[in-house]
Amino acid sequence: MMDRDEFVGRFGGVFEHSPWIAEQAFDNGRIVEPLRAGPVHEALCAEFRAADHDQRLGVLQAHPDLAGKLAIAGDLTVESKSEQAGAGLDRLNADEHARFTELNTRYMRDFGFPFIIAVKGHDKDSILAAFETRVSNDEATEFETACAQVEKIAGFRISALLPEA
Repeated sequence: MMDRDEFVGRFGGVFEHSPWIAEQAFDNGRIVEPLRAGPVHEALCAEFRAADHDQRLGVLQAHPDLAGKLAIAGDLTVESKSEQAGAGLDRLNADEHARFTELNTRYMRDFGFPFIIAVKGHDKDSILAAFETRVSNDEATEFETACAQVEKIAGFRISALLPEA
């Protein structure tokens, strides 16, 4: 049986810089052996959903801007760096980078957290199209959309760590 420290060490980064979600899932008895991707994902998402608005906002705010200053400085988490590179966001030309920067600035100003999208299966063009659409959402819609994307990212990260069945 995996103990709490082992579990948090392995899954604490699934929700960006938010190990408290894995801690609470373990403490609340949501984690059962054998560990499988689906049940672990659901357990962590249940804790995220049970959190109050400010806690969920903190998780959103822990995410980096897409193709933003952390990426340029090389300060992304290993997971975020790999995810952004897989979508080609590490290879933007100057015009594309300028557009992402402009949208990131507007989005952060309007919503108070960075634009979040599960980039797996996307490329820079489809991400930009989603960004262009979602930047016009109302605050409540975008908060829920971003939360759903965070859960999707967590699912991809858990699936990389555990078997499905």
